[in-house]
Amino acid sequence: MTAHEPPDPTPAAAYDAVVLAGGAARRLGGADKPGLRVGGRALLDRVLTACADAGTTVVVADPRPTPRPVRWAREDPPGAGPVAALDAGLRHTTADAVVVLSADLPFLEVATVRRLLTALRTGGAEGVLLTDADGRDQPLVAAYRAPALRRELTALTTAASISGSAAGGSLTGLPLRRLTAALDLTRVPDPVASFDCDTWDDLATARARIREHGHVLDEWISAVKDELGIDLDVDTGILLDLARDAAHGVARPAAPLTTFLVGYAAAQGRGGPEAVAEAARKAAALALRWADEETPEAKPEAPSDAPGPDAAG
Repeated sequence: MTAHEPPDPTPAAAYDAVVLAGGAARRLGGADKPGLRVGGRALLDRVLTACADAGTTVVVADPRPTPRPVRWAREDPPGAGPVAALDAGLRHTTADAVVVLSADLPFLEVATVRRLLTALRTGGAEGVLLTDADGRDQPLVAAYRAPALRRELTALTTAASISGSAAGGSLTGLPLRRLTAALDLTRVPDPVASFDCDTWDDLATARARIREHGHVLDEWISAVKDELGIDLDVDTGILLDLARDAAHGVARPAAPLTTFLVGYAAAQGRGGPEAVAEAARKAAALALRWADEETPEAKPEAPSDAPGPDAAG
């Protein structure tokens, strides 16, 4: 969604989400990658915002503060790799569709998740994943049919047990391609949403991009909403127009104060986007009436000191 577009009205299909956030981040020198910030928000928090309408969200990592409640899980042993982590997270889900995400996707959006789910629901594949700018599969930006994932995870565990690679079978150290190779997949190119932060250069690139003119306003609004715990999508174009009218028709400081009062009025009425729009409409009309009083046409003629034609009697 851009600053001048209404929110996407398309409802999300029922799904659960599994977010893998327990990697070692070796190329970042072991830094706490999910906690690194882009646009003032932790990478993990940005991903959780994109899948906020999931029925259950499982984060596979050690618990930490997050902007909304999630369920925590951990692969056994910790650090056993992405396949083991996915298996641990999947055990806490019940939906037929599951979105699987890494915790380092700075440009993932709600619309991306819905696009993946729509393609999964309307197609016959067992999974839909994004491909990056180089055409490479990104299995951790994907939607899968949960029964298919469970089937292949069981097959991998059984194969490990038969081969004697580990007592009772183990998923430790297996690459994700061992899992996805057996699935019927649909691929969707998206070099932006699939961009992940594996290195410090990647992080610098992400931080620079969100400050570009075409992105900075949306990024700031999203960051403020997360910080304040606000889950409200409004047409920001209405508020920007109101701020302009207040600044031009009244005084420059009137712009932020007026938009604050509009938000306060909408909150008092416990309204949603419609209440914000209605309060903004009233305030904008007032600002225009205020400005009209300053126009020459709106000023009454000054009284004349000369006597009228009937003044002499």
